[in-house]
Amino acid sequence: VHLVESGGGAVQVGGSLRLSCVAPKSPGSPFNVNAMGWYRQVAGKQRELVAEITRRGVINYGESVKGRFTISRDNAENTVYLQMTSLKPEDTAVYYCNVVITRWGGEYNYWGQGTQVTVSS
Repeated sequence: VHLVESGGGAVQVGGSLRLSCVAPKSPGSPFNVNAMGWYRQVAGKQRELVAEITRRGVINYGESVKGRFTISRDNAENTVYLQMTSLKPEDTAVYYCNVVITRWGGEYNYWGQGTQVTVSS
């Protein structure tokens, strides 16, 4: 499954951005999307959870983004969104979409290519 991310970019402190990630459907090889989420990584540091959402809508946020970021998903379109508001310089990172799917009787974990978010003061 090739995840397609979009929406990164540069913004000033206090600004907003919206990230999107879609897991394109494959009619010849259907799958079910389970958890979807966003992680971020700064060079030299570990990748950290930003937010994740289960198929049923249970959500978990990283502590540093609570109250500022909102994750949502469209199950019909296999798409997950991350609405980021009140952005801070420390939110600068490469943001990666993560999707867990079920196919062929097994569970598989996929990552997007990453999209850069830069917040400047």
